[in-house]
This record gives sequence, structure tokens and C-alpha cells, in this order.
Amino acid sequence: MLHGFLCLNKPEGLTSFVAAAKVRRLTGAKKSGHTGTLDPMATGVLTVALGAATRFIELIPSHEKSYRAVFRLGETTDTLDITGTTLQTRPVTCDASAVEAALDVFRGDSLQVPPMYSALQKDGVRLYALARQGVEVERQPRKVTISRLALTAADDAAHTYTIDVTCSAGTYIRSLISDLGEALGCGAVMTALCRTAAHGLTLAQSFDFPALEAMAQNGTIATAVLPIERLLGFPALTVSDKQAVRFSNGGALDLSRLGGLTDAALYSVFSPQGAFLGVGEAAQELLPKKIMSK
Repeated sequence: MLHGFLCLNKPEGLTSFVAAAKVRRLTGAKKSGHTGTLDPMATGVLTVALGAATRFIELIPSHEKSYRAVFRLGETTDTLDITGTTLQTRPVTCDASAVEAALDVFRGDSLQVPPMYSALQKDGVRLYALARQGVEVERQPRKVTISRLALTAADDAAHTYTIDVTCSAGTYIRSLISDLGEALGCGAVMTALCRTAAHGLTLAQSFDFPALEAMAQNGTIATAVLPIERLLGFPALTVSDKQAVRFSNGGALDLSRLGGLTDAALYSVFSPQGAFLGVGEAAQELLPKKIMSK
């Protein structure tokens, strides 16, 4: 049975849930999940958790994510992208130099209001479900950090532009583009989005469905699955056979009897044979935070 993470190059038109389920069927894993939603129109890096890896998703450290986005000036929609209903069209009087100058405002730390068409919840209901009912609710601005924002292509005649963005988790590129359009005075709508990196994995390390289907047929799909500890990134701690049994049964371990401890709070714990047992939390003892066997 496969347990680990697979870096998928999600195609356009699939929800992240459907994409993860398709990976599950191809690999034969019992369970699947993903580590961060991509909209159906978006493509690129979707990290899919398989089997026991689904239990460790919440422990994956928050990393920056990178995107390549295309947008068009002069139009706004209710979804902030071209899948939505047009709300307004405005004349465009700016060019690439004005776009480049406006980008500087969004670099670094800022507050961003999440879009209504998002998977965030209000009183247990997804915002996109409320939006489809014509209901708009107040959303609190959230701090986001954009460490890289570069204009990489421009077509002034068509008013279309491409940006590369590296940002903190929770940043909405659609909202960034909408805010940029407002700053330019003409509005903007996202026309394409590709996630190029997430959780330290890049588009070059991802597999598309044709490749995965071929690997499933020839029996090599397991080679596409990364070990759970790869994405966790915690220091490795090898315990004795007896300690491995105790830890796997949910028992705490005496810190004084462990070697290789640092000042880290969390550790990836391994048996003497190199099997990943789970994640331990160092307190007065090494407490099992998440284990493979439960």
C-alpha cells in the first residue's frame, strides 16, 4: 500500500478534489487528499497526499508558493477571473510601464481581502456557496507577504500581461490582480493561472495524468510517490527497537534515553531499520504527535 505525497501537474478543468481522487485510483491508495486547493481553471503543482500521508497534511510547514498568472485590463467579474460574470468594462489608458510601476505597491507585506468565490468558510458554509446564492458577507483582511512580483510578458495592444508571483500561503492571486486593476483605474481580470512551486516542489518535479497513467500500466507509479517525511522536513530521530514499539503504540519516550536531539520541537521518528514511524513532539518527554499506525 502506498503512503506518501505525489506532486501532480493538475490540468485545467478539474477541481482539486477530483484530481486527488483520480490520483488515488491510479495508485491504488485507500485515501487521498491535497495540501492546498487550486481552482478548476488553474493548472500546476498540486501536492496529493496518499494513504497515511493524509494524516500528516496539517503538520506540513507553511511554505511560500509560486505562480505564473495572466490577466487582462479593462474588465471586472464577480469571480475575479474569466469564469465569472462580467460586472464592468472600462477604458484602458495605461501600458506596461504603468503596470510595472503599480506592482511595487503590492511587494512585501500587505492586507488582502479574500474573494467571495473561495473555499473559506463563514459559519460552516463555503464562501463560494454563499456567492452562488447571491449572498455577500464581510471578510476580514488578512496579512499576506509577496516576496517576488515580476512582470514577465506584456501585450499593450491586447491589454494582457503576465506576472510571476512568490507569496505566502493564503494569498489569492485573483485578488492581487483585481486590486492591481483598481490601482490602475481600469479593473483587471485573471485569464490564466499556473502554480509553479509549492512545499518545496516545482513544476519540473510534477507528473501529469498521461505520465501517471503510463506508469500505472507498467507498474512503476510507486516511484512517483515521495516519502511522508520529505515534505515534513523535521530533523530525523532514530530510536531503538523497543522505543519504536512503544512510540508506535502511542507511548511517550524518555528524552534522556534518546540520542541526536537538537532544540527542535518536532522530529520525524524512525525505527532502527529506517521505517518512518511518525512525528514526535519534544516536551518533558518525546510525545507521539502523529503516528503511522494510528
